[in-house]
Amino acid sequence: MILCCGEALIDMLPSSDMLGRKAYVPVTGGAALNTAIALGRLGTPVGLFTGLSSDPFGQMIISVAADEGVDTAPSAIRALPTTLAFVHLLDGRASYSFHDENSAGRMLAVSDIPDTSAACYLFGGISLAAEPCGAVYEAFQARASESSLTMLDLNIRPALINDEAAYRARLDRMITRADIVKISDEDLDWLVGPGDMADQAQKLLDMGPKLVLLTMDSRGARGFGRCGTRVSVAALHVPHVVDTVGAGDTFNAGTLAALYDAGLLTKDAIATLSAEDLHAAMLQGTRAAGYCVAQAGANGPTRAQLCAL
Repeated sequence: MILCCGEALIDMLPSSDMLGRKAYVPVTGGAALNTAIALGRLGTPVGLFTGLSSDPFGQMIISVAADEGVDTAPSAIRALPTTLAFVHLLDGRASYSFHDENSAGRMLAVSDIPDTSAACYLFGGISLAAEPCGAVYEAFQARASESSLTMLDLNIRPALINDEAAYRARLDRMITRADIVKISDEDLDWLVGPGDMADQAQKLLDMGPKLVLLTMDSRGARGFGRCGTRVSVAALHVPHVVDTVGAGDTFNAGTLAALYDAGLLTKDAIATLSAEDLHAAMLQGTRAAGYCVAQAGANGPTRAQLCAL
């Protein structure tokens, strides 16, 4: 099983009502949940660790996750509100405004960390910038990384960072422990400063990870292994991009599903991953992401839909 650890929330997607007035439609979202659902659609055993509300939105998340094959049993449920993320689209690119104070997702405790065994633990998303949940996810990663493969998805939202020095220190500690780090080119510039992408990725590899995955929107993705492996993968050609909501999360799912199916989600296998195996995994990731951006919202493909691309 792959256990996705991070936020699960409600995305309020912009729409219009029958009178043409601006409206918002609630759909499930959040980095961890998006990745978990995309993995479930690809037939990969997957669970979710997050803070879930007992309110109607929380019940909606639990129901949708169950329908997609995601086990939410590891999650903590509380009588606190669900986080709402209002999505704003400009030329298909998404930005967000969050309503998260005292939410079920934010108010996690270390005692909520589940005693769950998984082949891979995925951490990341905006939850790493919030307290107290950020500290809980960091503690869980520290525990899981001692014996299991961990992946860190650096999804950085500068507007949500209250203490940049503390946040950067947390990311540094988690990068050091992670086996796989995935980051966008924009977030990489924020984290290590502008420069040559290969040099930037090497700075991360020097901190400890065995593999760095770099996504570049329509320019595809690049992979950098500590063993010297270098891979570039083109993006899937999409005639019309609807929006980019969940594209990075779906890339994670496609890549992890390919590695899982190939029996390569172990510390030893990732440390010595061949260029061929890395390219195959990332190709599935970019194809899954390409399918996603052609849909409204975070909608990854099923296995059959992926094979038809």
